Amino acid sequence: MNTIALLDSVHPQFLQICKLHQTEVLDFTKVQPDQLPSYLRGVHAIVIRSRFLIDKTFIDLLPPTVKVIGRYGSGMENIDVAYAQSKGISCVHAPEGNRQAVAEHALGMLLTLFNHICRADAQVKCGIWQRESNRGEELAGKTIGIIGYGNTGSAFARLLAAFPDTEILVYDKYKSGFSHQNIIESTPTELQHRADILSLHIPLTPETHHLINSHWIAAHHKPFYLINTSRGPCVRTPDLVSALTQGKILGACLDVLEHEKTSFEGLQSDQHLDYLYQHPRVLITPHIAGWSHQSHIKLAEILARRILSHLT
Repeated sequence: MNTIALLDSVHPQFLQICKLHQTEVLDFTKVQPDQLPSYLRGVHAIVIRSRFLIDKTFIDLLPPTVKVIGRYGSGMENIDVAYAQSKGISCVHAPEGNRQAVAEHALGMLLTLFNHICRADAQVKCGIWQRESNRGEELAGKTIGIIGYGNTGSAFARLLAAFPDTEILVYDKYKSGFSHQNIIESTPTELQHRADILSLHIPLTPETHHLINSHWIAAHHKPFYLINTSRGPCVRTPDLVSALTQGKILGACLDVLEHEKTSFEGLQSDQHLDYLYQHPRVLITPHIAGWSHQSHIKLAEILARRILSHLT
């Protein structure tokens, strides 16, 4: 019988699928990381989320029975995938599981920002009835730039395509040939020339770290709105603050922040965060774009089947 060790919590659906395939699931979520190797003897796969760093040191401590590392989520930046693969260990994740959740969250944040919904709601509940100062901005007719046309980028583009007169410019360094109706394959230069809104849908890699910085922002020909539901370090926070101050960035929808802790369960203090907290055109949510009730189930189902396919 194959055995899978949970090093972090998952939806119960994961256990149900494994049970149907006669695979044992062991719960090691309460075990400290430095004690884990001794618990993993005989285990064939491990499942993590974000609180574990699976680096070379950890991988070298894994018993030879471990053949799969499963990431419950989409990002793989906390796993040294190349080194694991060199040791004969497959690394799998479930990026399809939360793509719709991320896309809907990004759209929801953008519409909320455009229509001053949070501010208007707070004002009315305080007895303030302001109509003119809360006049909204329509998404229809805008040009939206998307960087990354993977699972979440393509899902976001499909939602935007339903709005009339929108033009969706998409740049993906590793994909081509995906233009369709008002979704148009593009280049970074064209995004910087034409986008009213820029949305990031990219993994965190050395290549994308601080992708949005002062140089990128300066190349934009007009002020724009920024959406980041990818990873916080894809945007250099001091440069974002400077661009907001100068009016180069008109507003920001941030589900992720550069100063999140490794587990995404809190923030490290930083002087620039205070500015973002107080800015009237900055919306911040606590890394929940992919955190819907439905995505929780889909992540479990997809990852369970993906791991099991590597164990057969």
